[in-house]
Amino acid sequence: MDEHEFEKKIDQSFESLRRRLLELADEYDFEVEGGSGKLEIQFEDADETRFVISPNSPVRQVWISALTTSFKLSWSEEAQSFVLDKTGETLNQVMSRILTQQLGAAVSV
Repeated sequence: MDEHEFEKKIDQSFESLRRRLLELADEYDFEVEGGSGKLEIQFEDADETRFVISPNSPVRQVWISALTTSFKLSWSEEAQSFVLDKTGETLNQVMSRILTQQLGAAVSV
């Protein structure tokens, strides 16, 4: 995948994810910020926990820094989504899992 195609897929994926996170933010009491091509989720907890979702253009991946872990997702034509190779989860599935872990309530992204 060339850089132009990667940027197009990132833009579409991030916009869809941002819209869904904004819908969930009020219900689960977190903030969503976007800028410089990345998304950040700030939680209202004692640790001021923050998840960062950002593109890594040189390797054509989406990187998520959350729960003291770095998740690296690559594009899958089959899934038509960025996918975590280790588990086969799509971007939305990974986000659902880590938000559920963080919030202690079932969250579906």
